[in-house]
Amino acid sequence: MKITLSVLAGLSMAEAFTQSSGPMARPAVVKMSEEAVAEEEPAEVVEEPEPVPEPEPATVELFGKAPFIGGELFLGETEWNKFTTEYGSAETGTYLRAAELKHGRSAMLATVGFALQKFGVTFDKISPHEYLSVSQGVKFADLAAMGPVAAIKACPVEGLAQIFAVIAAIEIYELTHRDGEIKEGESVPPGLQAGGLTGYNLNYNPLKIEITDRRKLVELQNGRAAMFAISAWVAAETIPGSVPIPLLW
Repeated sequence: MKITLSVLAGLSMAEAFTQSSGPMARPAVVKMSEEAVAEEEPAEVVEEPEPVPEPEPATVELFGKAPFIGGELFLGETEWNKFTTEYGSAETGTYLRAAELKHGRSAMLATVGFALQKFGVTFDKISPHEYLSVSQGVKFADLAAMGPVAAIKACPVEGLAQIFAVIAAIEIYELTHRDGEIKEGESVPPGLQAGGLTGYNLNYNPLKIEITDRRKLVELQNGRAAMFAISAWVAAETIPGSVPIPLLW
């Protein structure tokens, strides 16, 4: 009898243990898991920063814009901006202005000489010497009878060499001097340094004229006009009919 009661008691305890670990216990587990999820903080959404646009390169102002109707005319603005920002710097613009200024000065001298030759104001009328070159037998009167292009071609080689020697001396002075003084001991001449060649390196001003921006602009504009003029005159002289505009001579 005692053995039977012991077996029944053991079976009842096992049944109670099995029920407590069965489906009746699942809601508690689910409830605990839901509470754990609720306790978890939501993940923060990290916003990606917006890309910062690259700043546009600053352009270099061009001195010498051509005055136009109600404003100013700037031909070649795109090329100027490329040369002074993408391909170079502000010093590149200084060099380009100096090159234009020097070409303009050469063109102004050329137009004056061309016009004087055409109008008959030649050295055979004002020079006390008859010959340009005695050794070569070249007379001023012979050159006066020619056109300007033919006359320069008839000059002896020694005469052309003298012209280029004077030009070379002026250029060397500009390249080696700054503020009127020669710069020694520099590996690169001042005129070849960045922004060193400005077109005003000579500082030759015996009349003490005030060099204002207006005077610089006038010189630059006259040089541009002279470059157009001498190109047209030489074309008309060498290729008849190439310039449809009647000239003064």
